[in-house]
Amino acid sequence: MILIQVETGRSFMTLPRINNIDNISNKRLSVQFSLTGLSFLVTQPSTKEVSFFLEKKLESNPSPEELLECLKKAIRENEGLQENFDEIIVIYATNLYALVPTSLFDETKASDYLKLNSKILANDFVAYDTLENSDLTIVYIPYININNYLFERFGLFKYFHSTTLLLNHILNIEKHAKKPKVYLNVMDNLFDIIVMKNGGLLLCNTYEYKTPEDFIYYILFCLEQLKLNPDSIEFIISGNINQDDDLYSILYTYIRNISFIKHEFHPAILSEDDEMIHHDLLLKLAQ
Repeated sequence: MILIQVETGRSFMTLPRINNIDNISNKRLSVQFSLTGLSFLVTQPSTKEVSFFLEKKLESNPSPEELLECLKKAIRENEGLQENFDEIIVIYATNLYALVPTSLFDETKASDYLKLNSKILANDFVAYDTLENSDLTIVYIPYININNYLFERFGLFKYFHSTTLLLNHILNIEKHAKKPKVYLNVMDNLFDIIVMKNGGLLLCNTYEYKTPEDFIYYILFCLEQLKLNPDSIEFIISGNINQDDDLYSILYTYIRNISFIKHEFHPAILSEDDEMIHHDLLLKLAQ
């Protein structure tokens, strides 16, 4: 295997493509792995119209082996995942990552950045994504067994940490902004909080939660540490949260200036899954 940093903020692994290029489907597949399972999205890149969506829930914190078995089963059982895709993007949405200034980053010491906050094994494969325009590098551990399987099954693909996608998107939105803003991306049992001010990054962290009380505690703690006023700060939220659930209710108890992130997306044929797709910002950003 060869790990190559080819584009800003993106990691590529390459093996000889095993698919016949004449049979490429002209579709793009995104696969997201998280602490609660995995999800798939297939679109037509030119229109961003959905042709396939699937979400598989597992027990919290599934092992890489459990995720791999679920991945294999999903591909076996769904024709929508058996095509020769024009592009495949894999997202690792975990809290096992570290942000390092690129100007200070040393590739030979990549694992050391993770050891400060997490337990890692000696044989863990460490990857990194570089956001060159922002002087940020995201160091993380992908699931190498899953990468190997995807190589064997599909050939060339790209993979990122979810924070890479979020930061790329938000830094682009906020590059000319002056006022502080808080971005929340909510997943099952996990949420990302990104705080921006004057076009720069004040905070990027990911917290694991079990209850709405956990959720709001971490948010208010971050605001307190940054000396930001919850009565006036603007919150932009995305992910698995809506105005009818307990997470939104407790957030609105303390934060009043709340809006949902806007992102162009066109589900075409999956009306019963439209709401789930709408909530999955990371899969959409990968498209």
